Amino acid sequence: MECQECHKRPATLHFTQVINGKKSEISVCDVCAKEKGYVTYPEEAYSLHNLLSGLFNFDTSKIENPALHKMKDLQCPQCKMTFSQFKQVGKFGCATCYETFSDKLDPILRRVHAGNTKHFGKIPKRTGNDIQMKRQLYQFKSQLQQLIEQEEFEEAAKVRDQIKELEANIRNKEAGDQA
Repeated sequence: MECQECHKRPATLHFTQVINGKKSEISVCDVCAKEKGYVTYPEEAYSLHNLLSGLFNFDTSKIENPALHKMKDLQCPQCKMTFSQFKQVGKFGCATCYETFSDKLDPILRRVHAGNTKHFGKIPKRTGNDIQMKRQLYQFKSQLQQLIEQEEFEEAAKVRDQIKELEANIRNKEAGDQA
């Protein structure tokens, strides 16, 4: 969004004012906000860029990491957005950006989502029993695969039996629902 005062720089501050029930909104850049008196102290100006940089914990001025400098120069082949531009804007230009910058996304998503990188959604308590059973089946199959890779065959046999039992329960439930 363009600054509504100078029409030169991107707007980073958005002000909403309500006077006698009339609402007015304005979006301005940092420079115009200081010049027009919207903010009087620099610490009052907190832009979206500052918020996202703090949230993503990006302070590249203090980091001298060659891998990070290489990531800065990394560019999406589709929309040509660079990693530096992503850090400034806080959002991607296209779907290909997710693949291009995937190496750096997991740590960011973990910080933003309290350690979670996968979203499973909520399950309704009344009608979500079959969903929970299918999710548990998926977890058992993943666990079975890990146990086989680790050559823990006795434990894998127990998990296999749990999978068979759960699959039988799911089949019985589906057959009962169809009848």
